[in-house]
Amino acid sequence: MKNTPFTSKHIALGAKMAEFAGYNMPISYSGINDEHAAVRKNAGVFDVSHMGEFILKGENALDLIQRVTSNDASKITNGQAQYSCFPNNEGGIVDDLIVYCLEFDKSYMLVINASNIVKDWNWVSQHNTKGVEMHNISDNTCLLAIQGPNATKILQPLVDTDIMNLKYYTFTRAKFAGVENVIVSATGYTGAGGVEIYFEDKDGAADTIWDAIFETGASHGIKPIGLGARDTLRLEMGYCLYGNDIDDTTSPLEAGLGWITKFTKDFTSKPFFEKQKAAGVTRKLVGFEMIDRGIPRHDYLIKDAEGNTIGKVTSGTQAPSLGKAVGLGYVATSHAAVDSEIYIDIRNTLVKAKIVKAPFV
Repeated sequence: MKNTPFTSKHIALGAKMAEFAGYNMPISYSGINDEHAAVRKNAGVFDVSHMGEFILKGENALDLIQRVTSNDASKITNGQAQYSCFPNNEGGIVDDLIVYCLEFDKSYMLVINASNIVKDWNWVSQHNTKGVEMHNISDNTCLLAIQGPNATKILQPLVDTDIMNLKYYTFTRAKFAGVENVIVSATGYTGAGGVEIYFEDKDGAADTIWDAIFETGASHGIKPIGLGARDTLRLEMGYCLYGNDIDDTTSPLEAGLGWITKFTKDFTSKPFFEKQKAAGVTRKLVGFEMIDRGIPRHDYLIKDAEGNTIGKVTSGTQAPSLGKAVGLGYVATSHAAVDSEIYIDIRNTLVKAKIVKAPFV
């Protein structure tokens, strides 16, 4: 297993550690419900340094991004970011990602999922037919997500630029706790506000920044947060997790990601998606909440009242903010209307649920 620059910090804090995407990562510290509440109500710090980052440079960098991603990256300029995906050749999704425009038409950072770093690098590389300069900086990049309604207020004294008014899906370069060239972005995965900070792991920067955040945040009750609460927080918002809710077999149109699928440009699988949009999808990713007692889990079957299988759960949990169980899953389009009753097959018992519009909070 790989370690992040913060692994020793997690162990010293008593985190429950486990392997995730090949990394030794903290799953929880004080407990998922407690950590979840800390982020929803105050602020918490996630180590997400396992995520991948690629830099694409050169006069054809934007052209390459346009060809391999579904969204229209020409619409973002310096200091802006964009959620997108890499469609594969069969109408599925190689990965979802965030595109950061460092310098319009010249320099971009792609932030991708930890489990897909090699896969994504190979995918982009095979489409790089025009000599775009590519750098995989994943192993040298630290990434901390400081999330929650009080996160920017707590961090502001550490930063030499205004981050309290950073608009959603924008970023800035700043000096953070004395460390130069830190990217501070507002592209959070929790729906609770806050920022993410990217910086190079050199000259003790990881220790400096981690220690500064917790020293400054101590009087405000800031807490370290594990990946367990990250999952419950994102699920309450209805955000997709690659490998669960989207993968190589799911279309962005099926997953409700038509808004990042732009037909004003050419990109991989565009003809497939155009036909799919015209014909209509046969299944949809929906949100649901449990009516009867039971917790839905990944791969549980979704059935109708007669016990016919109509879909499958992709994510599910007991939502700490709601006091009820919720989930995401694909169902046949004919059963996808909001307020439709469905049943989750939990250990051979049909447990009643209702389709609702995400986010759940």
